[in-house]
Amino acid sequence: MNRVLLFYEKGTVVVKGSVAVPHARFDDRINAFRALAMYYRDIVDFLKSSRISFVDKVLKTKKPRIKHHGYMLRDYQKECVDRWFLSGKRGIVVLPTGAGKTVVALEIIYRLGCSTLVVVPTIELLEQWFRVLKKVSEDVGRYGGGYKEIKPITVITYDSAYLNVQNFGNRFELVIFDEVHHLPAPSYATIAEMLASPYRLGLTATLEREDGLHVELYRLIGGKVYEAKIEELKGRYLSEFDIEVVRVRLSREEKKIYNELREKYLKFLEKHDLKMPEDFEKLVMMSARNKEAREALIARNKARKIAFCAERKMEKLKEILKKHRNDRIIIFTEHNDIVYEISRRFLIPFITHKTNKNERREVLEKFRRGIYKAIVTSKVLDEGIDVPEANIGVIISGSGSRREFRQRLGRILRKKEGKRAILYEIVSSGTSETFTHRKRHRD
Repeated sequence: MNRVLLFYEKGTVVVKGSVAVPHARFDDRINAFRALAMYYRDIVDFLKSSRISFVDKVLKTKKPRIKHHGYMLRDYQKECVDRWFLSGKRGIVVLPTGAGKTVVALEIIYRLGCSTLVVVPTIELLEQWFRVLKKVSEDVGRYGGGYKEIKPITVITYDSAYLNVQNFGNRFELVIFDEVHHLPAPSYATIAEMLASPYRLGLTATLEREDGLHVELYRLIGGKVYEAKIEELKGRYLSEFDIEVVRVRLSREEKKIYNELREKYLKFLEKHDLKMPEDFEKLVMMSARNKEAREALIARNKARKIAFCAERKMEKLKEILKKHRNDRIIIFTEHNDIVYEISRRFLIPFITHKTNKNERREVLEKFRRGIYKAIVTSKVLDEGIDVPEANIGVIISGSGSRREFRQRLGRILRKKEGKRAILYEIVSSGTSETFTHRKRHRD
């Protein structure tokens, strides 16, 4: 019997030879078996355990030059690393923001000393990881945000990886997915499927997804190997914190308009037997061809905007800004138009997804240095961005997502000597925001 030959081809592992292997299907076009690249390790293990001779030409990697990162691992970070190795060098580490997920990754990269791909959701995180990795190796490249560098250690955005991974999916032994909860999205999941990397690490502060797709992560990179919650680390490794809910009432005029808009919306739902949030997507689809549905959706959005941007919220924000004039404050909102309104009214610099790269960098740098005491944002600072100086958060508006809430809390929890973190939630009473507030706090 001829020896089996393995090689990589556009996101797959091709198995030449008259032997069937796990996860592979026979491809008549090439007269060979073919499997998704993510099953490369399983195929090799099968061939070895079956004592089948084979030639392995899948991985084309180059060993990077790496020096030690210089951090002293905390006890839980050491346990993260140990458990990941014991789990077959696969799996997910769940740690709160500020607890040092990057240090865990650096230790794993150092111990393995192998080619590594780091996949991140945003350009800001790409630049942040690049700066960190350049401190331990000269062999670091960027892919995304105008860069197309493939080096032994490469940082790439999810979007760039999705579009290009089939071209270099056999160049890395270790893949690290930062903010790994993004990975199970149908398009991004193909990144993990088309990588031959035998070693896989996922990092996140909030593993669960509202759509339940996080269960796919076990197939793509392995199960959860370690988790520590904010409550376990606060005081010693993270700041002590308080969450203060500030309830405000709509003005008489705001309440009148809000109730009229809300009634119009709810009547349409009742008429068409629609239940929220389950049927929201159906409502959006109906609005494309039905005038009444479109008007109901517009009424709903206008009512939400009134609740989100109530005048008394702005008054409370003014009081908080005055009270914490010597602190570093991040203000979170749901929509950009509210960001711009707060920025205009209080002369606070803003960051949205439309803010260009250079301006974002300048705003964050001046915030870190204390030139700016406060910044306002919609969603781009919810995850990943390192703003260790912040100790006060203000949620003007947000969704009912528990992940979003924990991410926003995490932005202010890096330990600062003598500083206790406070997260304010300003909620418009008697509106749908009350339900949203309860939803993001549910267990």
